[in-house]
Amino acid sequence: MQSSFFFTHRNTKFVHLKSPRLKLFHSIQKFTSKKQTIVTLGTFDGVHLGHRKIIDRLVATAKQESCESVILTFFPHPRMVLQDGSSVKLLNTMDEKAQLLEQLEVDNLIIHPFDQEFSRLTAEEFVEEVLVKQLNLKKIIIGYDHRFGRNRTANIDDLKEFGKQFNFEVEEISAQEIDDVAVSSTKIRNALEEGNIPLANSYLSYPYFLTGLVTKGKSIGRTIDFPTANLDLKDNHKLIPKKGVYIVSSTHKEALVFGMMNIGYNPTVKGDKKTIEVHFFNFNEDLYNQKIQIAILNRIRDEIKFDTLDQLKTQLESDKKTAMAWLEIQD
Repeated sequence: MQSSFFFTHRNTKFVHLKSPRLKLFHSIQKFTSKKQTIVTLGTFDGVHLGHRKIIDRLVATAKQESCESVILTFFPHPRMVLQDGSSVKLLNTMDEKAQLLEQLEVDNLIIHPFDQEFSRLTAEEFVEEVLVKQLNLKKIIIGYDHRFGRNRTANIDDLKEFGKQFNFEVEEISAQEIDDVAVSSTKIRNALEEGNIPLANSYLSYPYFLTGLVTKGKSIGRTIDFPTANLDLKDNHKLIPKKGVYIVSSTHKEALVFGMMNIGYNPTVKGDKKTIEVHFFNFNEDLYNQKIQIAILNRIRDEIKFDTLDQLKTQLESDKKTAMAWLEIQD
């Protein structure tokens, strides 16, 4: 396996474990467990503070009752399937979501393909065929406003009735508990698209991050003493923050490294496509064809077109000073 970056910042560390605790299943039919399960379901995009209310309860309950914890989620995002022309930008790739859930000690993640056929299951069919028969359900933990079944017609009260019929418990996360957090994936997406990284990160409770493969670029940065790693995300659904220059961190060989990242079109050198380029401070290793993960800590400025490379270099030197000063304040 190739060497990889995974980021650490302020005691927040995300790593791939050699023997992962989380078991991953790519359909409901592939799931098996000898134990009964405690289940929650949803898209959980971002695995943000609001989601953690439910996930923490799920994990704690499963431990208390000697059951397996299960998160059932879907891909593609249901809106992509049910709303013609809808193109939802997601906060996490599925690999990133699994990575985050593993850190929260979830036992099982089921990523079920969402299609028109699955969307036509009635609420009762979904409960009986999926939750009861496939997942061996003992208890479901769900938000007060969750809706499910064909056309999302069933609600928490219907679920409680099904619980009586099929002999499982329903634990409701109340409106007050969820509203106290006042976080949503939409708010986080909006903050990122506006370049408001501190707000997005406060909602997430961890730095927003990008995962990708380092590919060959034009190597123009090397000519002005600012070599960059060009990041190819490989996932068209991943939300990329607003164009501009950012302060970032990553972890390489268990060492924390900092740098700055440009998202944009490189107008100074007449770039014709959006790129993501990272310059690491005091770092001189070959990262080509390696998978790296970049934590976005703050935003410095918009992307600017300069008349010469010398002007660009002067600005990058100024950006580096700004980044270093900001990082010093964080320590």
